[in-house]
Amino acid sequence: MDRERDSHQRELLEHILLPVAHEEDARKTVELLEPYNPEQVTALHVVEKGRGVPDKTPVEQSEDLAEESYAAVRRVFPDADEHTAYARDVVGAIFDAAEELNASAIAYRPRDGNRIMQFLSGDLSLKLVTKSERPVIVLPQTETDA
Repeated sequence: MDRERDSHQRELLEHILLPVAHEEDARKTVELLEPYNPEQVTALHVVEKGRGVPDKTPVEQSEDLAEESYAAVRRVFPDADEHTAYARDVVGAIFDAAEELNASAIAYRPRDGNRIMQFLSGDLSLKLVTKSERPVIVLPQTETDA
């Protein structure tokens, strides 16, 4: 039984897609993922496009955020790949990237936010864990995250 569980665990951790928002988020997320020792990690940064309005941040600034995030991931996982997506729907972009890259699972760290922010954002975490067609690993929050 343990051998079967170990086999499933190895499969689950074969290729992790790791959505990151910015450098600090990437740093905290990889610290939580590191003990699980995934075989392959691909860091994903989604540049949120505006819906009929100007983008939230200029594309160049968003790409700089992505590069800083990828650098933070590589401090822990030096061989990590990177993937940048440009989309209006962040969760949809995560799912699309996971499929395109054939990730075995999506791992993420829940971000703080009050109920109003969760309502306004459509609760991205809820969508991520309930709508995914592949496993989603919710990394445990630390005392500093709560």
